[in-house]
Amino acid sequence: MVEISVVIPVYNCEEFLDDSLGGILNQTFEDLEVICVDDGSTDNSLKKLEEFAKNDSRVKVFHQENQGGGDARNFGLTKTTGKYLYFMDADDIIYPEALEECHKLCEKNDLDFVLFKAISYFEVTGQYEEHDYFTMGKLYECVGDEVFSFEDVGDLLFEFSVTPWGKLYNRQFVIDSGAQFAHRISFHDNKFFWEMLFNSKRIQFLNETYYVRRIHPKSLIGSRDRKFFNVFIAYDQIFEIFRKYNQFERYKAPLYNWKISILYFRFQKIAEEFKQEFLVKTREEIQKMIDEDGKQ
Repeated sequence: MVEISVVIPVYNCEEFLDDSLGGILNQTFEDLEVICVDDGSTDNSLKKLEEFAKNDSRVKVFHQENQGGGDARNFGLTKTTGKYLYFMDADDIIYPEALEECHKLCEKNDLDFVLFKAISYFEVTGQYEEHDYFTMGKLYECVGDEVFSFEDVGDLLFEFSVTPWGKLYNRQFVIDSGAQFAHRISFHDNKFFWEMLFNSKRIQFLNETYYVRRIHPKSLIGSRDRKFFNVFIAYDQIFEIFRKYNQFERYKAPLYNWKISILYFRFQKIAEEFKQEFLVKTREEIQKMIDEDGKQ
């Protein structure tokens, strides 16, 4: 058994693999296995992955018909053997010391998971930007360097970044939690994160930036297309998880406000040709929340 299993879903990312996969293989922490799941790529991604595997025995390559990043992550999880688990995106960049520092903290404090900060890189402009969502400053002000659970942070629950690549997990904890990524939709990480969070007892914030999320025209955020409509499905799943863990009534007001703020954010970002349809759907969602609240 290796110490850390890294799962990388790959779809048409051949030009980024030297940075992403290369960044994992060049970590200062070397006791890794790297599970690469090609999700039906139509470029040369699979060929490039196989070349990496020939040159480094830690790389294991699997292929599936295109099902989406969530399904690729779920499949990759079934192939892991490590004590700890990390999910890397195939078009991003991780700092070389990231896994070693996260591993030290997990071992020291017996954590379910550790989370860290990220910065955004816009490929078209070459600019780097910090965003509150990925630095989670309010959350860190609350928890500092202490071990905590979701019950310790109150409404700051919604200050977490849900992204899987910003965390190193105890793999057995993830398996025991039953957390799975959503099937065949964008924003599939929401379902995984909230299921996992409500099972977590020992979390710690590592107040360092270890990750660069690359924004480019082919990425979900860069594309701004109909995939943005998947956010409505994602929120239905989130609400169901809050109900499953008997947290819905406790967090209903901030949960509603959070949903509306995110829908407004997506409305601003979606391509102009989809704005009217997205706005109509948003109005329907708000009315649904009003109706549901009136039945309580």
